[in-house]
Amino acid sequence: MSAMCYFCDVLGRIWQSPFVLYYLLGFWIAPALLHPQCLDFKPPFRPQQELQFCQMYKYFGCCDYARDQDLMAKYYRVMDNFDYYGYSNCAAYVQDLLCQECSPYAAHLFDAEDPSTPLRTIPGLCPDYCSLLHSKCSSFLPLLSDDPRVQELQHDQRELCQYLELDDPDYCYPHLLSNELLTKNLGRTIADSEGCLQLCLEEVANGLKNPLAMVHANDGTYRFFVGEQVGVVWVYLPDRSRLEQPFLNITKAVLTSPWEGDERGFLGLTFHPRFKYNGKLYVYYSVEVGLDERIRISEFRISSTDMNVVDHSSERIILEIDEPASNHNGGQVLFADDGYLYIFTGDGGMAGDPFGKYGNAQNKSALLGKVLRIDVDDNERGPLYRIPPDNPFVHDPNARPEVYAYGVRNMWRCSVDRGDPMNKDGKGRIFCGDVGQNKYEEIDIVEKGRNYGWRAKEGFSCYDKKLCANSSLDDVLPIYAYPHKIGKSVTGGYVYRGCEYPNLNGMYIFGDFMSGRLMSLKENTNTGRWDYNEICMGTGLTCSFPGLINNYYTYIISFAEDEAGELYFMSTEVPSATSPTGVVYKIVDPSRRAPPRKCHHDTLPVRVKSNLIPFKAKESLIGVTVPTKHPRLPDQEKPLEPDSKDWLQDLLDIFREQDVQNPSPFTPTTPKPLRTSRQRKGRRRKVKHKNGDVRLVGDEEGRQDQGRLEVYVNGEWGTVCDDLWNTKNAVVVCRQLGFQHALKAAKQAEFGEGKNLKIILDDVQCEGTEETLLDCQHAGVGKHNCAHYEDAGVICGNSAPGLK
Repeated sequence: MSAMCYFCDVLGRIWQSPFVLYYLLGFWIAPALLHPQCLDFKPPFRPQQELQFCQMYKYFGCCDYARDQDLMAKYYRVMDNFDYYGYSNCAAYVQDLLCQECSPYAAHLFDAEDPSTPLRTIPGLCPDYCSLLHSKCSSFLPLLSDDPRVQELQHDQRELCQYLELDDPDYCYPHLLSNELLTKNLGRTIADSEGCLQLCLEEVANGLKNPLAMVHANDGTYRFFVGEQVGVVWVYLPDRSRLEQPFLNITKAVLTSPWEGDERGFLGLTFHPRFKYNGKLYVYYSVEVGLDERIRISEFRISSTDMNVVDHSSERIILEIDEPASNHNGGQVLFADDGYLYIFTGDGGMAGDPFGKYGNAQNKSALLGKVLRIDVDDNERGPLYRIPPDNPFVHDPNARPEVYAYGVRNMWRCSVDRGDPMNKDGKGRIFCGDVGQNKYEEIDIVEKGRNYGWRAKEGFSCYDKKLCANSSLDDVLPIYAYPHKIGKSVTGGYVYRGCEYPNLNGMYIFGDFMSGRLMSLKENTNTGRWDYNEICMGTGLTCSFPGLINNYYTYIISFAEDEAGELYFMSTEVPSATSPTGVVYKIVDPSRRAPPRKCHHDTLPVRVKSNLIPFKAKESLIGVTVPTKHPRLPDQEKPLEPDSKDWLQDLLDIFREQDVQNPSPFTPTTPKPLRTSRQRKGRRRKVKHKNGDVRLVGDEEGRQDQGRLEVYVNGEWGTVCDDLWNTKNAVVVCRQLGFQHALKAAKQAEFGEGKNLKIILDDVQCEGTEETLLDCQHAGVGKHNCAHYEDAGVICGNSAPGLK
């Protein structure tokens, strides 16, 4: 037992502290340089069953019980070669070295961050520890390693320890065990100094035309179905390949257009809870009937000959509602835990819900501005739907019996909480994002018979003061609302209840279509309030795992949940129904994963008749340039001035030089631009500016590659409004400033407001090839319809972005 507890006193203080157990439940503010990683190139985890051999990693590390048992068996095989004296001297060292495979930093200790290079057979050792090991029992090293160099240097303590040394003394074994910076934040979702949670993404699908619905059939096949605004639904298999033949194609019936921001189209899709047995699904889309625009909810059935194709002739129109305007079309359909179909309609459009005395939303006799609930079971004969007997207004002669809740403006994306995996807390709650008018966006929990306030209220504030003062309003307030300085069009999300990322459990993750922000709410069970945290893309090495990225297109259209409960969102570069720039991303917590095999599920086979299109990722990690890693050379082959540091240390040095503290919520900081021939050091000369010149200001750290954009026109500097601001516009600016790439088109005065300047340009639309912004389409110099809280900015760089 003494061998097994060699460093337990150190680790006991680290792991058995009550604070560690608290940290494991939440998130922790930590430097961006830390990068725990296992030998399978994935984050560490908490074992389901306590380890017996490598007990120093029993709370958090890279080994499950099965691997721990394998290492113990290997330990006894090695120790069979020792006599009593060797056993007493070397047992602890053998265990130490074997168990570093279980370290949360195993990938670094074994030089495995780069999958293309050979794995160390002995973990990286600190010089003092290596010297002690060599003096007591160097003879066992060849029993652990088949590296011929280790055997060759076995009797040369200095050369051997140099060979086994890591260049970063903070990461070598055993110093990293007592390094508080490396141990105190393990297992928590990392947040920056402003509380922004650092997560990563995995690209799942691409080339889609405004993907606005992704659902699963809950039939055990783990397929997912992605609907495009034009009216096409695609089938994706669990390996992310797509079937060439569409699942559904109703483009001829769907009313939409290529105009950016057109809210009409194919808007929603849901499968019947018993789809596996009855083959039914329901869609929500815009149609034109004569001169009228309507929203239509239809029922379809799956083909009797192909489980991956809808029988298009099976369509039955369940419900149609006239739309007085082209916007505020709602679009969500879903089945809740009660088995009924819920339909979420918009208020009819225009602005301020101007229809009738109190608007559609407050008029319970209108179907617009409502949450509807209907029963579509057993509808083969008789009416296509029935009214659930417990609908709240079924006995009100002045209300439509379909109405379940009212007073909503334009709920865009709603979801049903699966409930906590352990105790089912929260199960069945319906969360919705309701898009605001002029000031606020809100998140609501939908309950039977409740009034959600519109048009009397917008968020927590009064919109129609007369209605707002009405004592009979009896409205329910949102659980959260945010002002238009943060974002102008909420996209509702999901409460994470998946298996793969335990730290995210109970977190409601949502976004904003216009600002591109990802956000989260988590209920404080003690106060009943919802705590807010913004979500950022991981900076530094946070997302440096194979297949992960740290950037996304910022027009966030929709969120999704797969059959296993993992969370996704869809966004696009160009918000047009015909632009094939839509991408589906999976949300990943790089700080902690579930133990191996815990999330395993058996997948039912899918009979495929169509051709398959393999998935090819197009996006990449940005802002992190991994130096080339060379194989270890024998002494006689080493160059005179070797690049001896491993690539991770090179990268750490780069970050230390830059003193990275990135404020951007979307992308990591990139290196400063290369100095050009016009940027020579020396005394500055007065520069004569010309129309179209640009400059970046407002970055708190004075970095030259990012900031608020200011443009020079007719003798004065001014700001640019972020309406229609996108990456193509940013490309023109960054190229002017001498950068190769635009990493981000910043919005919402991310780099501060230029209040002392005029707003010079608005509605800028570039192709990306223009010399200056003045060569792009815009509203006209000095013409604008915005304020300084919408000042645009850019983040530029010289590394290949793979960015939107």
